[in-house]
Amino acid sequence: MRVVVSTGKRKTSLAKATLKDGTGRIRINGQPLEIRQPEIARMRIMEPLILFGEGWKRYDIKVRVRGGGFMGQADAIRMAIATGLIKMSQDFEARSKMLEHDRTMLVGDPRRTEPKKFGGPSARSRYQKSYR
Repeated sequence: MRVVVSTGKRKTSLAKATLKDGTGRIRINGQPLEIRQPEIARMRIMEPLILFGEGWKRYDIKVRVRGGGFMGQADAIRMAIATGLIKMSQDFEARSKMLEHDRTMLVGDPRRTEPKKFGGPSARSRYQKSYR
């Protein structure tokens, strides 16, 4: 029995997916994918499964995710699942299909928030000044 562990990152979210032979059950932090809310995030997580085809139903996928907001988490989960499926199945046709659809599914997005500087309320904006 082969077990593959893959990770996915997006902003401050980190997801770790464990794939092993099974019947196609997907659990995220212990709860099934079907009850994951909001629906837009669930659809985003489903993308690699749809692109991969029916083959993903041969594996059980268990994901642990922490940090960030719900959409960052969804993208981290999506990346972990996609890389895990490619590693597990060695299906490079599916890999090229995923890359063509959306590159961030397999390749991380390096953008991070810029640190705040002095002299203003945020990273780039400055406090207003008045002369009267």
